Amino acid sequence: MSQPDTDVAGQATDRPVVLRNGTVLTMDDAHTVLPDADVLVVDGRIAAVGPQLEVPAGTLEIDAQGGVVMPGMIDTHRHMWQTAMRGYGADWTLTQYFVWYYLEHGKAFRPEDVYAGNLLSAWDAVEAGVTTTVDWSHGLQTVDHAEAAADALLAVPGRFLLAYGNIQAGPWEWATDPAVQAFLKRRQDEGKLGLQLAFDVTGDPAFPEKPAFEAARELGLPVTTHAGVWGATNDDGIRLMHENGFMTPETVYVHAATLTTDSYHRIAATGGSISVSTESEQSAGQGYPPTWQVRRHGIPVSLSMDTSVWWSSDLFSAMRSTLGADRSREHLEAHAQGQTVTQVHLRAEQVVDWATRGGALALGRDDLGSLEPGKQGDVVLIKNDRSPVSFPVLNPYGHVAFQAQRGDVHTVLVGGRVVKHEHQLVGADLASVRRTVEATVEHLQSTLGPEAWAAGMNPDLPDDDVLDNPYTYTEYKSHSTHGARGNVFGEPSLDQHTAH
Repeated sequence: MSQPDTDVAGQATDRPVVLRNGTVLTMDDAHTVLPDADVLVVDGRIAAVGPQLEVPAGTLEIDAQGGVVMPGMIDTHRHMWQTAMRGYGADWTLTQYFVWYYLEHGKAFRPEDVYAGNLLSAWDAVEAGVTTTVDWSHGLQTVDHAEAAADALLAVPGRFLLAYGNIQAGPWEWATDPAVQAFLKRRQDEGKLGLQLAFDVTGDPAFPEKPAFEAARELGLPVTTHAGVWGATNDDGIRLMHENGFMTPETVYVHAATLTTDSYHRIAATGGSISVSTESEQSAGQGYPPTWQVRRHGIPVSLSMDTSVWWSSDLFSAMRSTLGADRSREHLEAHAQGQTVTQVHLRAEQVVDWATRGGALALGRDDLGSLEPGKQGDVVLIKNDRSPVSFPVLNPYGHVAFQAQRGDVHTVLVGGRVVKHEHQLVGADLASVRRTVEATVEHLQSTLGPEAWAAGMNPDLPDDDVLDNPYTYTEYKSHSTHGARGNVFGEPSLDQHTAH
């Protein structure tokens, strides 16, 4: 985490901070909610939570009355390098995304373009109350790209994990590259960034990804992988990981939307977690957001936003869309059987948990995700006295999940340091960030040319052809992916089982 030099008052960074008289969602084991309570942060950690706290002299006092105080949110899967292309792919399918980034234009991104996307995305995250973000950075074609990605993250006062990836080469190639390993070891020694390896498992029976898993193990790094993605990854990949001993509690399975019960059993048995990107899954087509499946199997859940080339980049949208997708599926299934749902299973309280504690659990950070003494001082105040939507706060979980939005984020603390206050980022030169991003857009426009640029933003309606393999680094094509789900919400049919 990078360190700003001063707090909002222009004084020493070690100044204690107290948020007074808010409705506090502690997100502790009991999910304790404290009305009219304070949260005191001293030396970067939460010192006390409760009413009318006594505070050290010189403490910065922030009025939280009428607002909700909660832990900083955690995004476990965001392709930050793509943020300079914000909204460009609004009408894409997953196939169009694969074509644009994997096959055609991803190679056009220079190190400075990765830097621009990461810088914009990092400020974007903390501004929305996302205090910890996993940069699923699969655009690192060279170590220079990786250096640029890391430098951008360190320029912003948030917590970031660089998940090293490269969609232009096989993971067995780049993960074993001495230059890549030297970069990762040096960044590990510096201790300023969390690190993961980010790559997918295609299901090729030869399991060419094995050396990448071995490299991750030697480096002591977790693996995050896009699993159960329609047309790309499938149950065979999960089985190969499991049979070779590479499914661990640290493994994060992103999407996991087109898997069968067998795969969920393997994930549950090995203690992994699933990062659900609902806006992405329901729009791009990775598969229906699997929240009811993972809930049934007791698999831990975190939330993520995927990429701003399509969607929003805040976890308020993630919580809202996740509730909507889960409930709409529940109603649809009931209606198809002539029944009526009278009580929904997924509650607002659960998605708030997934956006905070769920992310902390996925990342192995028991010092994040809740407001308890001794935990890191990552705190968000949701309060907007200028908005009629900000009151009354009757159900605080419902308010966070359904009513609040990023503009209501009043104050953000990361490690006790104020990075946003009174709805304004602290220390962010957004004019400079804009110029950096505009240079990347200009580069890409000129590289693609006006026709390709316009065509990418306005894709033709697809033909009947399906992209069976978006990975340019392998000739393997899956024959089982498209049979991963026999009907919209059920298991494969017997015919499909026998066909495999």
